[in-house]
Amino acid sequence: MERTTLRRRALVAGTATVAVGALALAGLTGVASADPAGTTVPPVSADSLSPGLLAAMERDLGLDADDARSRIANEYRAAAVAAGLEKSLGASYAGARVSGAKATLTVATTDASQTARITEAGARAEVVGHSLDRLEGVKKALDKVALRKAPEDVPVWYVDVAANRVVVNAASTAAGTAFLKAAGVDSALVTVARTAEKPRTFADLRGGDAYYMNGSGRCSIGFSVKRGTQNGFATAGHCGRVGTTTNGFNQQAQGTFQGSTFPGRDYAWVATNANWTPRPTVNGYGRGDVTVAGSTAAVVGASVCRSGSTTGWHCGTIQQLNTSVTYPEGTISGVTRTSVCAEPGDSGGSYISGNQAQGVTSGGSGNCSSGGTTYFQPLNPLLQAYGLTLVTSGTPTDPPTTPPTDPPTDPPGGTWAAGTAYAAGATVTYGGATYRCLQAHTAQPGWTPDAVPALWQRV
Repeated sequence: MERTTLRRRALVAGTATVAVGALALAGLTGVASADPAGTTVPPVSADSLSPGLLAAMERDLGLDADDARSRIANEYRAAAVAAGLEKSLGASYAGARVSGAKATLTVATTDASQTARITEAGARAEVVGHSLDRLEGVKKALDKVALRKAPEDVPVWYVDVAANRVVVNAASTAAGTAFLKAAGVDSALVTVARTAEKPRTFADLRGGDAYYMNGSGRCSIGFSVKRGTQNGFATAGHCGRVGTTTNGFNQQAQGTFQGSTFPGRDYAWVATNANWTPRPTVNGYGRGDVTVAGSTAAVVGASVCRSGSTTGWHCGTIQQLNTSVTYPEGTISGVTRTSVCAEPGDSGGSYISGNQAQGVTSGGSGNCSSGGTTYFQPLNPLLQAYGLTLVTSGTPTDPPTTPPTDPPTDPPGGTWAAGTAYAAGATVTYGGATYRCLQAHTAQPGWTPDAVPALWQRV
């Protein structure tokens, strides 16, 4: 399986790390450390984390503010190390996860000779029997069957990196076994688990602000985006089809769905009119808005929080990546499974880890009274699918109040720009040279092509 697929769930390969443990707090005060590739990434800033996010993490995860900051710093570091190891381990890579209050990173490999490489990078090594590529090949075969016809009584399946197996959750063992047989996969790589889960989408009708579709039904905004000069927002595909009109939380005319995919995937974007200004924030629902700084994807076990117009702020952890789930409307693939609760109307809303946008709420089971499981559509594939740019704290959202007095000089960046989602194979110019993208990612300030060889190759 090609390693530039949509399953990229960790910080782009080769970026630097924030120090671990006690040193992680140094990252919060402006110190960035280097990874084996010798590149750098801006550190986590203490004041970049919303008080509302920290309060929700205390409520849902039992972490005080200092512990939450330390954990987020360690999770950022873990994502960077995991991405670098995924690249260097190649076909033997078998996944990564964090665990424990300090977000200890474990990286698995099928090659025992690679354990030293893993420990030298600062992670705990685990030798397993199956590579991530092999397990995801099994899951891909299941996905193909489900796209032809959604499996009966099989709501969810995913690669469990901790168990080093594919897990199929089914209402009965017979239903799960029939699904495996239809896909022709090796059952020795799969665990069929009984479940009573019945996922459904949350479209009962900032990030997290409410909007209304065609005058009826309600969903939630994911994140502010741009496509060229056109403003808009990302949300869930099941909330509307191309041409569906939207009104904002104040019931004023807002925009129109420009792209929508559901089932299969669950993403969409809405172009908004001139009365709506995109902001790099997520609604904290009384706890202070959260500023969005980028879209670095977190790893399994990382903390994540969600904003939605029905239930506001809730937090949990990432349980599995690249999950497939069957709703009554059909099967979607490539979503992330979490322990965060949600309810109807939260669909499309924001998932964020620290200050890094993760995705938009898709659906799930349970509720926020008794708890539940929720799935989100990762944001970076959404941005790439529609050619969108995430609005971040480094993105100008308002025109200059006065024109420049001097003509602008030719910037060293050329066509490269922070905040832009780049697909593998894309080319840009920077400093008079041309570079080809090696890993799909959303560019951040400081990740210039000349400074991050793990992301860009000079051509």
